[in-house]
Amino acid sequence: MSKFILSEHDRATLQFKVTTKLRELILKGQFSMGERLMQEEWASKLGVSRMPIREALRQLEVEGLVVIEPRKGAIVTPISTEDIEEIYQLRALLEGQAAEMAVNYLDVEDFEELETLYDKMIGLNGSEQEIEMYMSLNERFHGILIEACPWRRTKGFIETLWKGIPSYTPSLLPDHFQASQKEHELMVAFAKQRDGEKLRDITEKHILRTKENLVNMILGN
Repeated sequence: MSKFILSEHDRATLQFKVTTKLRELILKGQFSMGERLMQEEWASKLGVSRMPIREALRQLEVEGLVVIEPRKGAIVTPISTEDIEEIYQLRALLEGQAAEMAVNYLDVEDFEELETLYDKMIGLNGSEQEIEMYMSLNERFHGILIEACPWRRTKGFIETLWKGIPSYTPSLLPDHFQASQKEHELMVAFAKQRDGEKLRDITEKHILRTKENLVNMILGN
């Protein structure tokens, strides 16, 4: 495996890049269930110090992709395609419902922020240098659409589902930015029209399309 070649400017996002690489390798099945990830070994393979490897493994533990055990290190616990199916089917159902219920509570400031976030996202090209910014904008965009939903348990379930793979999906599917942006454009339009049914439908479509692309990425299709 080739090493990362990083400029001084890139070092600010070193941990992000290391985490993205290890996440991708785990999801693509490059490791066996129960395989140990040794910090020294991966620091050498990726051409970095142990610190970003250690921090990356901690993040991957939060996402459920590894378990860090005393005296054993990080043990791989990869997410299966069945896990992805479950997470994204639930997201589609719950986020679609929440967006439909929230739409009549959105105000002018919400619409302005949605448009600002959308404009910022379409100004990005999905490159490695911009992906971290896109992920933050994307998560906020989706959050605005459901914040006003009166069902707090539903929002709690959605928040739980977002902890892990969904937040980082854009880094795994950089070739699908154009399709995502078209869907985001429609989501803004339907929200401003207060058309809850259409907003629910495009939200579900957006999430389920992402699910299919993610499953295909994992399977190598």
